[in-house]
Amino acid sequence: MSLNQRIPNVQKILSTAATVAATAMLVRSIAYDYIPNDIQRYLSSNLHNLYRLFSSRFTIVIEEFQGLSKNQMFDVAEVYLGTITSSSVQRVRVGKDENEKSLVVTLDRNEEVVDVFENIQMNWSLVCTQVEPSNCRNKNMSDLNATLRSEVRSYELSFHKRHKDKVLSSYLPYILRRAKSIRDESKTVKLHTVVEYRSCWDPNAVNLNHPMKFKTLAMDSELKKELMEDLNNFLNGKEYYKRIGKAWKRGYLLYGPPGTGKSSLIAAMANYLNFDIYDLDLSDVKSNTELRLLLLSMPSRSILVIEDIDCSIKLENRENENDHNTGNNKMTLSGLLNFIDGLWSCCGDERVIIFTTNYKEQLNPALLRPGRMDVHICMSYCTPSVFNHLALNHLGLCQSQSLSTDRKAYRGCKGHSCRSCRGADEKQRH
Repeated sequence: MSLNQRIPNVQKILSTAATVAATAMLVRSIAYDYIPNDIQRYLSSNLHNLYRLFSSRFTIVIEEFQGLSKNQMFDVAEVYLGTITSSSVQRVRVGKDENEKSLVVTLDRNEEVVDVFENIQMNWSLVCTQVEPSNCRNKNMSDLNATLRSEVRSYELSFHKRHKDKVLSSYLPYILRRAKSIRDESKTVKLHTVVEYRSCWDPNAVNLNHPMKFKTLAMDSELKKELMEDLNNFLNGKEYYKRIGKAWKRGYLLYGPPGTGKSSLIAAMANYLNFDIYDLDLSDVKSNTELRLLLLSMPSRSILVIEDIDCSIKLENRENENDHNTGNNKMTLSGLLNFIDGLWSCCGDERVIIFTTNYKEQLNPALLRPGRMDVHICMSYCTPSVFNHLALNHLGLCQSQSLSTDRKAYRGCKGHSCRSCRGADEKQRH
């Protein structure tokens, strides 16, 4: 076919396309002006259903909020997708808070990313819809996705519908596990304290940049090994605690003279578990109600520390709790015990509770019984083996080098020098 013959055909095609487009625009304009909105929505809905009938795609929508609370799956998807590098992604958001170890990468608005799981292609997209911000709460406060916000965000996961069961039973649980692992790797252990006069945890928690690890902790080697095994058993004990019908928590009592390393041991435990520390001064708590609100607001995988529990506050004994001046207007021993192993102790998983005291004999026996303080660790003055560990740390010696000089120093150390050493020579399990 010659060039002259092709040109009229091209012109004819373009002319036909223009006519069809103009006709479509005219029909749309007429429909918009003369067809009622209800009929328009009905036709649109039926056309959409017809399209879905012949479509092979299945879509899961993950909104940012689920009712009044943040949707956990949205946060999980955000963390997981930030680790996927795909050529289909054109724009990402990168940020870093001073409290974070590494850069945080998230998808930008309306971006798409492709993931592959067991040879199944998953198409993710971040859908952002601009809405008119409201100055008042919605009628029943049942959904925060469109309340007091100018943008509604959701992730959409699209895949072939024959893989629906696989995605729901395998892919989404895999994302949950992967996101948890990513968070644990990048997490910075934080130290939380109570805001005075407000009965809540300070949102501006500080980083616990404590360098103490079990490797550098001067502690009896056998005791240290037993403690680490106990912590590992606790971390892996979800099914065990569920099977025996107990709350997934563990209580530790650290007792001994001042300056023997109780605080250093707490820091080593927090770094080992990668759990945040919630430091509670009982003198800041005015009543059982305040105590309950504070403890219920603690997340799972956290450590509650109450130092010097014997002298931080005078707890009312149970026999005195029937007085008219006690109850919710005052913090009582029963209120504390109820959280440690009562009904309220089940509100949260993977919690470690640590009490410290210089004088164990002064504590109420009710605090010490099994199920409350599960492990009692006596932090005493240095033994020779613990002193050797200190010398290795401070002098930079290796195990093969002689410590005869240091042994003489240990035999000669007195008073404050000896008390500054960290150690433990006794552990009691109940």
